[in-house]
Amino acid sequence: TIGGALTLPIGGENLTIPGFLVITAVIYAAITSTSMVVIGRHFVRLSEQKNQAEAEFRYTLTRVRENGESIALLGGEEEERSGIDRNFGHVLRQWALLTGQHMRTALVSQGSSLFAPVVPVLLCAPKFLEGSMSLGQVMQAASAFAIVQGAFGWLVDNYPRLADWNASARRIASLMMSLDGLERAEQSDALGRIQHGETEDGAMLSLDDLSVTLDDGTSVVKETEVAIEPGERVLVAGESGSGKSTLVRAVAGLWPWGGGSVNFHADRRLFMLPQRPYIPSGTLRRAVAYPAAADKWTIKQIKAALDKVGLAYLAERIKEEAPWDQTLSGGEKQRLAFARLLLHRPDIVVLDEATSALDEKSQDAMMATVIRELPDVTIISVAHRAELEAFHSRKITLERREGGAKLVSDINLVPRKRNLLKRALWGSGSWVERARKE
Repeated sequence: TIGGALTLPIGGENLTIPGFLVITAVIYAAITSTSMVVIGRHFVRLSEQKNQAEAEFRYTLTRVRENGESIALLGGEEEERSGIDRNFGHVLRQWALLTGQHMRTALVSQGSSLFAPVVPVLLCAPKFLEGSMSLGQVMQAASAFAIVQGAFGWLVDNYPRLADWNASARRIASLMMSLDGLERAEQSDALGRIQHGETEDGAMLSLDDLSVTLDDGTSVVKETEVAIEPGERVLVAGESGSGKSTLVRAVAGLWPWGGGSVNFHADRRLFMLPQRPYIPSGTLRRAVAYPAAADKWTIKQIKAALDKVGLAYLAERIKEEAPWDQTLSGGEKQRLAFARLLLHRPDIVVLDEATSALDEKSQDAMMATVIRELPDVTIISVAHRAELEAFHSRKITLERREGGAKLVSDINLVPRKRNLLKRALWGSGSWVERARKE
């Protein structure tokens, strides 16, 4: 080798170390790599904390943007500003900590690069002074040492990048583990699963011994037996927290935990109207046609649907692209959802507080329009307003109890409607007779 062997006098004996520059390069790389690992041991944690702080800051900004109107109406600008400032300050602190870590690791990396050419010169100096090595050989030895040390010192040069990749990989792995855990929980039979099938007696929907639980096994709705015939309009009532919305999710197949079965008619077409309708980006035509393609219906058909739900003033903007989710009010969004319903014409529709943002008059108009335009549709409504009973033929009441909500009543509203109609007609007839006598 260029450096040759190194002879050291020890206790009257000479110790010869062959290829001593190679061994020194390995030792030098081991020392610098160990120093980098020790000094940069917090790199991954700080990088994860920085990513988490940035994610929380972005989430805060998104929430403020989505709820800007409500915040302004409540006068909460200062509170939101202070919250944003706190989150931004947290981001700055995490960046400062990570920058300090970068500085410390840079000192190790740059120090290693600076001292690497000096070490072989110092080691070869005795041979050069005694004349066994020329200056050219010393320079060759230093160059070879730098190449060998550079190969062994790859970790030192790339440690910050590896730590950043490790933090990102751990973040993604955590997400994947959470998704896998959710999938295992859905597939697990330990908590029981709600079965979905087809009805055998012609009913549009039947709940056979249906029970709904949380993913931790807590009971939400106890065993429920309900059969809904085609064309029935059923109102599901109950106090807040009685499990109405969770029951609706189970019926729609969005909630797997529980027991029993949910059975639909074989040829049914189900449509959901949630309390907060989803409004996609793009044109108003796309928003009304969703989840179908925008060109499934003609512009004339979409305008007619908007007119029937009281949104005729938006007909001229049917091709306009705008942030409709922010442009429309809560009531307008719910009206738009009813326009979707009229276009899709399903066999069964589930209304989950679908008129909560409408006044009583508008609510009555929406329900009357649905019944008039879709006379054969089966309706399942989840609501608190007693006025909706007038548009339903049946009322199911859930009552919250210890150990889960329970179905406590199943009332046929048709006889009540007939009695109300008779009283109304009788009162009208009496008034007519009195008017004639007068």
